[in-house]
Amino acid sequence: MYPPRTSQLLLALSAILPSSLAAFACNDILTKGQHFNFEKLGGPRVVHWTDSLGTEDMEARWNFTLDVCNKLQRDKGVDKQNWCHDGARVCGVRALHDIYGDENDTISAVDIAGTYTMQNGPNAILDPTFGLLRDLKSNSDAPREGVRVELHGGRHPFDSKKEGVKQRAVIDFVCDREREGDEGAEKDTNEHEEEPKKDEDEKKGENGDKKEEKKLRRRGGEKGKCEDTEASLRFCGYEDEKTDKDDKVKTLRLEWRTKYACEDAPAPDGGKSWGFFTWFIIILFLATAAYLIFGSWLNYNRYGARGWDLLPHGDAIRDIPYMVKDLGRKVVNVVQSPGSRGGYSAV
Repeated sequence: MYPPRTSQLLLALSAILPSSLAAFACNDILTKGQHFNFEKLGGPRVVHWTDSLGTEDMEARWNFTLDVCNKLQRDKGVDKQNWCHDGARVCGVRALHDIYGDENDTISAVDIAGTYTMQNGPNAILDPTFGLLRDLKSNSDAPREGVRVELHGGRHPFDSKKEGVKQRAVIDFVCDREREGDEGAEKDTNEHEEEPKKDEDEKKGENGDKKEEKKLRRRGGEKGKCEDTEASLRFCGYEDEKTDKDDKVKTLRLEWRTKYACEDAPAPDGGKSWGFFTWFIIILFLATAAYLIFGSWLNYNRYGARGWDLLPHGDAIRDIPYMVKDLGRKVVNVVQSPGSRGGYSAV
């Protein structure tokens, strides 16, 4: 049996290791010999979607927040109950909205993808998979250039393994040499202006307009196609799908158009190399290491030296600490000395 502290340490390490192993570096995504660097696309990004729910008076307003480089952080103004669990990379927040009522929206969060390690809850890993878009089946006639990233680990309800539905996020990074990837980026501020009160006639007129607008919105938009927007990051769907294992998975599909998804994309830092000083330090270090190794080998084979005698100029190397100490003492004495006054002391 391990001591209590040792057991606690091992438990902590077992919780940490899956998180580190399941993570992936967004600055070096490798698939089939192609490297992609999405470091410039890091940070939380938000896309929106409104689901009509097939009713006349209710709709679900979704905010999907993702960060391809790090786990998401909950804003201070957001209630913990209205946000995903720690470790989420993709988080969906749903607000059930009564179109014709004045009640407050019902908020709920859905963990879609991430790496979760909890002491009193389920553990799951991101388990990212990658594939080139040109190798994947597509409904489009024209082949696309880029990479598909598939992220896992989510579940809803999160604490129920039996009743919870698996979640995943599929992001198609599509090559667009004219786009940086930040175009049309949205940041959810959760700020809403208070609307002025209206009389009953105005409410009835607005309700009628909303009904017509909602009917038009239902007829518009086709299944399996991304939303028509100029933003680089686009919502493409959130619905039940079946995987190769015939498991039911709720899948969020996004499309991200950026020049960094091109196979010949330049490095985000402009391909800058190390400076002269960095190379000088590296060369000096390698030269010193080579001199010590070769000198030690020579002393061993020629003179049969052992220990400190193996090092070339071993006596001088052993004296370095004392030389540094003496140099420091002299510098301190010079700094602390009152200076020369020609032997004259003021009365």
